Amino acid sequence: MVVLRHAKSAWPAGVPDASRPLAERGERDAPAVGRWLRAHVPGIDLTVCSPAVRTRQTWRLAAGELDGIPELRLDERVYDAEVADLLSVLHELPDTARTVALVGHNPGLSELVHVLTGDRVELKTSSVAVLHGPNRWVDVNKGTANLARCETPRGLTS
Repeated sequence: MVVLRHAKSAWPAGVPDASRPLAERGERDAPAVGRWLRAHVPGIDLTVCSPAVRTRQTWRLAAGELDGIPELRLDERVYDAEVADLLSVLHELPDTARTVALVGHNPGLSELVHVLTGDRVELKTSSVAVLHGPNRWVDVNKGTANLARCETPRGLTS
């Protein structure tokens, strides 16, 4: 499983949280995330993404760097989610999706990684945590995964 926090977002005045777009830095970092994924996590089968603008933009830019673009599912439960919500999303995934990218927000994503692995990580914007866990999604629960890697790819500044 790949847990990806959205890239750096902008804070335009008067824009609701779910509608906030990526900042310039986020637009640079998201493709770097995709290049990192292409190099380290081949074969993502499915992406489950928060419907927030910044998460969708992050995934679109990252996925553009992959060898093949996996199926995308937008799920309202991933936005502003607590661990229980995220576990419900994971438990409903088809077992045919062997590697899934979950694209969302903090603090829920960092808490999910902690609950599943026991490791405390701070998922900064554009951070990627790669977890190895059970073969069936319904079996993903507290302490059932291992943290294989946690990286924060950054794009080049011009």
